[in-house]
Amino acid sequence: MDPNRWRLDGQLALVTGGSAGIGRAIARELLGFGAEVLIVARDAAALDRTRDELAEEVPDGIVHALVADVADEEQRREILDWVEDRGEGLNILVNNAGGNRRRAAVDYTDDEWREIFEVNLFSAFELSRYAHPLLTRHAASSIVNVGSVSGLTHVRTGAAYGMAKAGLHQLTRNLAVEWAEDGVRVNAVAPWYIRTRRTSDSLADPDYLDEVLLRTPMGRIGEPEEVAAAVAFLCLPAAAYVTGECIAVDGGFLRNGF
Repeated sequence: MDPNRWRLDGQLALVTGGSAGIGRAIARELLGFGAEVLIVARDAAALDRTRDELAEEVPDGIVHALVADVADEEQRREILDWVEDRGEGLNILVNNAGGNRRRAAVDYTDDEWREIFEVNLFSAFELSRYAHPLLTRHAASSIVNVGSVSGLTHVRTGAAYGMAKAGLHQLTRNLAVEWAEDGVRVNAVAPWYIRTRRTSDSLADPDYLDEVLLRTPMGRIGEPEEVAAAVAFLCLPAAAYVTGECIAVDGGFLRNGF
């Protein structure tokens, strides 16, 4: 067996929303497989803290941090300019940044629902397009989009978030077919409830937590590292024939009928 199939040595990975939660776990996982990682997030203090923590956890790893808001067009271009200036192209793009405001469909303001689309869908589309010439400098490269079970079935996240994540899953399928001839694989993961700061308020309600667990065959909340493991697999050379897929990381939630 070729051990390099399970390594990412010498590869540069860009992870958006990389300062906490799932994004941080993804960055940690990719570092562990030998990738050089650039984490991007809006909060400078949190980003610096995460970079220092990751450098301590993976002493042999190389981790960079760049403060940027992926919802801002100019800052999206600045992220890829940083990669371009290195002159080595890009091997892995993980579109993880996201956000939500839970509302009934009729209660969203135009600015609110448009912001949800900008952060969760449009940023991934634009970053992927901008990254394309950098990714194609290598014979094989990978994009992984962090979607959600909300894009596959109704859950209580609000229509705007569900639509944006559904669009992200379809973007994954379209780009996978369109860019296969360029050597760029495009896949997605779709998490259910994962134990992060973003979900802590909802899961703090014992009645709501009970409902979630009853709908989850494995009977527990997922951990960020479990999403990160799926993302890392999709980036590895071992997954070289996998593209256009969306892997649910959901403890069986989507397969749970009545």
